[in-house]
Amino acid sequence: MQGRNTRMAGKPKNMRKSFAKLSGYLKPYTVYIIIAIILSVCGAISMILGPKLLGNITKYSQDFITTGDKHIDDITKTGVILICIYAGSAICDYMCGFFMTGVSQRVSNKMRSDISIKINELPLSYFDTRSFGDVLSRVTNDVDTISQNLNQALTQIISSVTLFIGVFIMMLTLSGWMTLIALISIPLSLILMMLVVSVSQKYFRAQQTALGKLNGHIEEVYSGHNVIKAFNQEDEEYEVFAKLNSNLQSSAWKSQFLSGMMMPIMQFIGNLSYIAICVMGGLFIVAGKFGLEYIQMFIQYTRLLNQPIQQIGQITNVLQSCAAASERVFEFLEEPSMPKENPSNYLDKEHVEGKVTFKNVNFGYSKDRQIIFDFNCNVKPGNKIAIVGPTGAGKTTLVNLLMRFYEVDSGSILIDDIPTTSISRENVASLFGMVLQDTWLFEGTLRDNLKFGNKNATDEEIEKALKACHMDHFVHSLPGGLDYVLDENANVSAGQKQLLTIARTMIENSPMLILDEATSSVDTRTEVLIQKAMDKLMEGRTSFVIAHRLSTIKNADLILVLKDGNVIEQGNHEELLAKNGFYASLYNSQFEL
Repeated sequence: MQGRNTRMAGKPKNMRKSFAKLSGYLKPYTVYIIIAIILSVCGAISMILGPKLLGNITKYSQDFITTGDKHIDDITKTGVILICIYAGSAICDYMCGFFMTGVSQRVSNKMRSDISIKINELPLSYFDTRSFGDVLSRVTNDVDTISQNLNQALTQIISSVTLFIGVFIMMLTLSGWMTLIALISIPLSLILMMLVVSVSQKYFRAQQTALGKLNGHIEEVYSGHNVIKAFNQEDEEYEVFAKLNSNLQSSAWKSQFLSGMMMPIMQFIGNLSYIAICVMGGLFIVAGKFGLEYIQMFIQYTRLLNQPIQQIGQITNVLQSCAAASERVFEFLEEPSMPKENPSNYLDKEHVEGKVTFKNVNFGYSKDRQIIFDFNCNVKPGNKIAIVGPTGAGKTTLVNLLMRFYEVDSGSILIDDIPTTSISRENVASLFGMVLQDTWLFEGTLRDNLKFGNKNATDEEIEKALKACHMDHFVHSLPGGLDYVLDENANVSAGQKQLLTIARTMIENSPMLILDEATSSVDTRTEVLIQKAMDKLMEGRTSFVIAHRLSTIKNADLILVLKDGNVIEQGNHEELLAKNGFYASLYNSQFEL
């Protein structure tokens, strides 16, 4: 199981850097953003004109009280204009949201695509030190957070800025002193907002990290559910889950609580500004400087002025969550990829002889953990090479190096006298058919699974491979036969899955083979049948076979005996038994009672 002590990604650095990178994703949609800004400005202008017209209605009412003029036509006309203005504002806001939703979804689509490409560019060593759940959390939860919050934030930022500027201009045209009184609350709001942001940001980062850890644990427990049940570890795993869940709850509570303080603070300061406007406006009316309609307009404009400030408080919460998620995503995207290739050679699988040479190969997963020491070996075309040795001797590592899943620290590996480093990784992979200990079948039809390595395979070739693996009767007994859809609930045993992966490798028809304990999940009788089929498959092909049951590799042309990363013995079965060395002791140990 993976993820118990996996190292989590480093903590995000800062919001500014994150949004600078995010702006790069927004740049291709500048036209849409400009259209949204124009629509937002139009909507804001409509909202700004509203209080002015309402003030006119108040003035008409005052004229009726003082002079008896009813102004019925003027009031009706102004009311109709107000309805049109507010309807236009709503339409502009709707269209602005329409464009910005499109932008946010395109950004998230591009981000997911980049992540998908990045996953294929990362070396296997990256996944050796990270839990799958944390990687999945970045692809799903973090990108979803960016998508949802980006849409909300961009729309509100545009409308808030335009509304603030427009209201400010209108207030200045009415009274400079009253505008100054209304603006006094803004610095106080910004100071309090920055204080809350500085404290809450670390909790938003902690929340996203805790969510990734929890997802990693859930993925681990789900994939290893049978093992947990077998060892009665439900209570222990629940304790681990409870601790991770508690950490998420704690960080989420703190971040949400602190962010929730924004609106009450903004509303409190906004109410203070209302009081100041009413008091000063009352004094101006008494002094005869203003009419009542001016105070009404100022109160409404003050409300509109506080609205974007309160929205900024809300946006700040959204941006913090968006920043925490985007920093995790960008951290993933900036992980070092596998070195770029500039292959100078290409090997056509139809013409590969299958000669493989290891020259002074040294390799370690880390500087202080060397696995392979000065390994040398010459493999002739068509030979069957068995690799045996105790656990941790370097058998699978040797195969990983051969496939270029990892790069050697020093030395070289050659195929047909051509260094694999001068061939692209895709080219190297195409030369080998692999059957691994861990079976893997994706959700889809049996036909698609079997054609995974050879899209041009015909049904006749598939039938031939199934018959060689003694799976033809089983497949035809399934509903739909080759069109039967495999999923996680499909009634296919582990042994049957392994037989299907062997058939898939046969269909791929690569010039060389790698078999890593390929018959470990089948019964003894089936193993004999499969071994015969594999022997037929390996005829004329260079094959590397990793086996713990040494009885299955008696007919190997060359047996490499590894111990502590070194080849301590090599030869065929009879030669190694005659030496009565380490191989002989391994072979005889499987017959001991």
